Formats: sequence, structure tokens, C-alpha cells
Amino acid sequence: MFDYRNAPVTRMFMLGSGLLTILLGIKGRSSNLGFFYQDIFQSFRLWRLIASSFAFSSTPELVFGLGLLYYFRVFERQIGSNKYSVFILFSLLGSLLIEVLSLVVFRGSNLGVLASGPYGLVFASFVPFYFDIPVTSRFRIFGGRFSNKSLVYLAGLQLLLSAWERSLIPGICGILAGSMYHMNLLGIRRMKFPDFIATFFSRLPWPSTGGSSPSSSSGNSVGHVPSYTGRQLEGNYPLTTPLSSVAEPPEASIATLVSMGFDRNSARQALVHARNDINVATNILLESQSH
Repeated sequence: MFDYRNAPVTRMFMLGSGLLTILLGIKGRSSNLGFFYQDIFQSFRLWRLIASSFAFSSTPELVFGLGLLYYFRVFERQIGSNKYSVFILFSLLGSLLIEVLSLVVFRGSNLGVLASGPYGLVFASFVPFYFDIPVTSRFRIFGGRFSNKSLVYLAGLQLLLSAWERSLIPGICGILAGSMYHMNLLGIRRMKFPDFIATFFSRLPWPSTGGSSPSSSSGNSVGHVPSYTGRQLEGNYPLTTPLSSVAEPPEASIATLVSMGFDRNSARQALVHARNDINVATNILLESQSH
């Protein structure tokens, strides 16, 4: 059902956020979640600040939030678990600091409490989604033009407006944090955690979620993605130029896709059909994998 190959940090984060949301809901503390000015500057309720950074306050927010985080696991596959862990930490802390500043600025208004949940990470992820994930198909519905990215934007809009200004401000703070990461503020994009962190999460015993086990892989220690023939890829992404005119994919590009969990043959075919554009090739492989 779910495929977390080469995305152990995403799996851990989603599981932690989901379990914490359910646990607080069972104990009836969901209504106490959120960022209050008084909790931060007067009562110093640290538990509430931490819990509100990870747990959603309602089931719809949980569904949309975890759904988006699952989709954005592609970024962990692209940059690696170590750098993605830095992205998570920077997004959460950066957005939290901006939220605290917003509470100070609007403390005299009727803003009250900001929505709880990892809004910072979710909406920070929309920044690389906008810049790094290419549009591979377009279509029309009732006269409107849409792309294969439109549904992701609509899901994000639903989450952004789920609690009006209470969720709008955390979402904007997340986008600002993601923009700072994209601009490589203080060289943050070069930083990464030690290798043992990603190794630890990848070795944890998780229940089977429908993906192939590492032991069943062929030539890949993190899982095997089925090979797709050129006919299958061409059916979804028709070429405007003959295959024979496309240069042989660079070995470095093939190795990058293999490191993300795709097998070598599929990676090469996708690069050929993407005219050696690694971002388009990644999207092709992910869409083919979901079929």
C-alpha cells in the first residue's frame, strides 16, 4: 500500500506525528493544542509547544497533512536522508520562530491561537515542489487548465485554509522557512546529519506496508523498483524526437536515480525518455511505480 523505500526519515516522522495526534485525541487534549502567546511568554508550557509542533488538532488536518508528507518523500529520495533530516529540522525550527514573532506582532488582535501540526514542514516542502518538480502533463476540466501538480496544490490549499487565519499564518511561516532553505541561508543546504542517523531509521523493524522487502531486491540494497519497458514509459510520456537521437544518459545521472531506490534499467530508460533531465526522469519513475 505504502512505499517508503529510501525514505526512512519520512516514515518515522509520519508515524510519530500520526501516533501523537491519535494519542492526544484519545486523552481529550486535542482542544488544548496550538500556539498561544501566553503559553510561550508567560506560562512556559514546553510540552504544549513541542506537542503542537508535531500533532494535528483534527482528523481532516491529519489526513491532508500526512498525505502531503507522504507525497513529498520524493525529496528525501533526491537529496538523501541525512540532508532531508536537516531540511525537516530547519523547516520546523524556522517556521516556529516566525510563528512566535507573528504572535508577538499580533498579540493585541483577536488572533488567539495558531493551529497545531507540522505546518512548517508541509508548506516548506511546497517550495522545492514548485521549483524542482517539473510539470509533465496538462489537461482541461470545465474549461480550466490544470497540470499533474494541481491536485497537490489543491490539497495544500485545503490544509492552508482548514482553520482560516489560525492555519493560514503557520502555512505562510512554513513557506518562508522553505524559501530560506532554498536560498541556502547560512549554507544550510550543504549541511547534513551523520550517516548513522539515516542508517538507524532504515534498520528499524517496521510493519510491512506493501512494498518490496530489501532482501527481495536485485542489485539494490534499499529495495527494488520493477523494470518498466520503453513501451510503458512512452505510453505515458510520448517523445517528440526519436529515441535514437537522444544521447546516452550520463553514468552519474543513472547512479543518482539508482541511489534513490530505482533499478538501473528503469533509470536508464526514464532518462532516455526525459532527454537526460533527471527531474523529469524521477517523476516518470515515480508515476510508473504507482501504476
